[in-house]
Amino acid sequence: MTEQYVLDLQEVDESRIAVVGGKGANLGSLSRMEGISVPTGFCVTTDAYRRVVESTPSLDAQLDQLARVDPYDQEAIRTLSAEIRRTIEGIAVPDDLAEAITGALARSDEQAAYAVRSSATAEDLPTASFAGQQDTYLNIVGPTAILRHVSRCWASLFTERAVTYRRRNGIDHRTVRMAVVVQRMVLPQASGILFTADPVTGNRTVATVDAGFGLGEALVSGLVNPDVFKVRHGEVVARTISAKQRAVQALPAGGTREVAVDAQRQEQPALTDAQAVRLVELGRRIEAHFGRPQDIEWCLVGDDFHIVQSRPITTLFPVPDSGDQENHVYVSVGHQQMMTDPMKPLGLSMWQMAAIVQMYEAGGRLFVDITRRLASPASRAGLLDLMGKGDPLVRDALETVLDREDFVPSLPDAEVPVGRPRTGGASDPVETDPAVVTGLIERSQASIAALRREIRTKSGPELFDFLLEAFEEQKRVLTDPLNFKAIMAGMEATWWLNDKLEEWLGEKNAADTLTLSAPGNVTSEMGLALLDVADVIRPHPEVVAFLESVGDDGFLDQLAKLPGGTEARDAIEAYLDRYGMRCVGEIDITRPRWRERPGTLVPVILDHVRNFEPGAARRRFEQGRQRAQKKEQEVLSRLRALPDGERKADETKGMIDRVRTFIGYREYPKYAIISRYFVYKQALFAEAERLVEAGVLAEKEDVSYLTFEEFRDAVSSKRVDDRLVRQRKEAFRSYQALTPPRVLTSDGEALNGAYRRDDVPAGALVGLPVSTGTVEGRARVVLDIADADLEAGDILVTTFTDPSWSPLFVAIAGLVTEVGGLMTHGAVIAREYGLPAVVGVEQATRRIRDGQRIRVHGTDGYIEILD
Repeated sequence: MTEQYVLDLQEVDESRIAVVGGKGANLGSLSRMEGISVPTGFCVTTDAYRRVVESTPSLDAQLDQLARVDPYDQEAIRTLSAEIRRTIEGIAVPDDLAEAITGALARSDEQAAYAVRSSATAEDLPTASFAGQQDTYLNIVGPTAILRHVSRCWASLFTERAVTYRRRNGIDHRTVRMAVVVQRMVLPQASGILFTADPVTGNRTVATVDAGFGLGEALVSGLVNPDVFKVRHGEVVARTISAKQRAVQALPAGGTREVAVDAQRQEQPALTDAQAVRLVELGRRIEAHFGRPQDIEWCLVGDDFHIVQSRPITTLFPVPDSGDQENHVYVSVGHQQMMTDPMKPLGLSMWQMAAIVQMYEAGGRLFVDITRRLASPASRAGLLDLMGKGDPLVRDALETVLDREDFVPSLPDAEVPVGRPRTGGASDPVETDPAVVTGLIERSQASIAALRREIRTKSGPELFDFLLEAFEEQKRVLTDPLNFKAIMAGMEATWWLNDKLEEWLGEKNAADTLTLSAPGNVTSEMGLALLDVADVIRPHPEVVAFLESVGDDGFLDQLAKLPGGTEARDAIEAYLDRYGMRCVGEIDITRPRWRERPGTLVPVILDHVRNFEPGAARRRFEQGRQRAQKKEQEVLSRLRALPDGERKADETKGMIDRVRTFIGYREYPKYAIISRYFVYKQALFAEAERLVEAGVLAEKEDVSYLTFEEFRDAVSSKRVDDRLVRQRKEAFRSYQALTPPRVLTSDGEALNGAYRRDDVPAGALVGLPVSTGTVEGRARVVLDIADADLEAGDILVTTFTDPSWSPLFVAIAGLVTEVGGLMTHGAVIAREYGLPAVVGVEQATRRIRDGQRIRVHGTDGYIEILD
């Protein structure tokens, strides 16, 4: 195909991104829209860039070196990127290419002033805006100057900020090309940026206009504070007029300069309200054209707006598709499940299909629509109470929405109310009998055993039919009324004890001690069991040395060759037989399980070998049981000394028995679900391997980017859309950069709530107290369990902890997480092990530095940074 070095803006649109880059494609598309004014111009294509760089062999070695640099080694990136820019700027533009550019200038007006703008193939895209990563040059006059600045735009593909952005977002430098947009300059009296959705709150109904005098460079560079207009439904709902002391203006001979704004104009608005509203109307048309909220650069000349750039706002969290135009309020599933990372399409679709409530996907996360429950006065109070007991931040976010009385209308005929958690009374339809829990577990185990037997004979389309039936069986087990009552019995007894013992004895969170070493908690048993594995390994130094050098997951077979290795292997295998279906982020079926990657456990085992003495698991459990027993005796004795003390003591004893009978079962249903998930996964990925063998898939992990139904179709048709898989991989990568909110509205507003407290010391980090006690120690900020390097007395600080983190809990003295609630898994296990813990601490992993000394107040819910 003949290379094209220059294309007029009118010749391009979004289909030509590979040729003219994101900015050029978007401007070309806008230039075709009726009523949208875009300055005339042309694009120097990526063919021109490729022609120039491929003629310079020395660049290859420099790019190879850059690809090997640590993405966080700023000094190395700074040095290498500067070298590459000098190389590119030093390349002479070939004569025929220069003629193509000057010819395009001559067809317009070669002596006019132009803006020369970088337009990379990986910028202004739905999943990566690259805003401000490459360079723009304004008011460039004359062919020679324009050619020089085209070269500078090519080189700006390797600015330090652009290189860092690509490295940290996993984008290969060699796959990105640079085009250059050359546009006639407009000389505005005002300019600025329009966000068609509020970039702070995410609200899609509120547009934000930033405006200043002169060229937009004054705003972009931070030279002045802009005027800010908030526009909603055709009306300015808020405005801030700033003192704009400086402006940037074009010089007649080319280039720009800063100028002082006349004193009498400085506090005059750069736009009238009517102009701001009219600009937003244009923005809404552009938003509709591109199908998503836009970040638009504009100029005002006379009374006409000119659009000089439009790109998607990639920082907004996506909105679930409700299929209607009604108002909706969604609550994050990930915050309840302690897994706020994005899930892959197969994981999302399977969790949705097996769930007992309808879930909506957005940004790789799942949400539940609770609008109707909020709308009913009968169910609203119970829902808020339940949410507040789990996570006060969710309740606060919901109350913020409800304060806007027009968003959630009151509907007396809403869905069946959610039951309000009881805080008084000792009656309960579930008998306080361990046999209830034993029976539930036996029935669940029988169901899983049947699943394992029956799935062995299934393959091809028949497997997918069988799995649909298996999902229904999973729902049946979960919705067993006795199962739900057993879970709620432990939770309600905890709430009762905390409420009543604070009221009667003035003691906060007394249930935390009363639930220590409660029987039957499969997650806490999992953590203690790894201590027993360490006991088997500790006496064998050659095994320990071997494990310290393990580099892959094939180490188990090699263990038997070492003295003591057979015992070590058998201990690890036995652990994996019981717990190998677990992993970090386990609700996503695509995540690798411990059985698939046993090396994940090796660092934790070695920490246990170093930090504990033999028999630690048994001693810890017994110490916890004795502390709980002693606490029970103390509480009952103090209650009997109160007025009406015998009644209070009897009720409390009943609740203590209830909580110790049922609180451990709180963890079992999740264990059962994940056990079933591993059975599903083994069968599904065997199908994926067959697709790879048939040449349908490049690799079996590609099925992770298909939904369950798409996977089923691929098995039937023996066809997979490779382009769809690539798009899903790119989307998943972009979702990893997003932080999901606790609450999300259909307007796109992301709410995370706030703690309304004034009872904490100045400078303390506030969170939710979930496990009593105070502990001081070294903070270890751990974002990946595989990177954990803990010593006795350390305090774990992380984003979230699901059950797979519990083996670490036996080695720490306290816990701080960014996500969590009173009854989420991390909180339950922290109480089980007697660890002071505070969860729901906003940005804890950024505000606390690894190695800092901190004090965790698990009773009162805050953290002091002592360094």
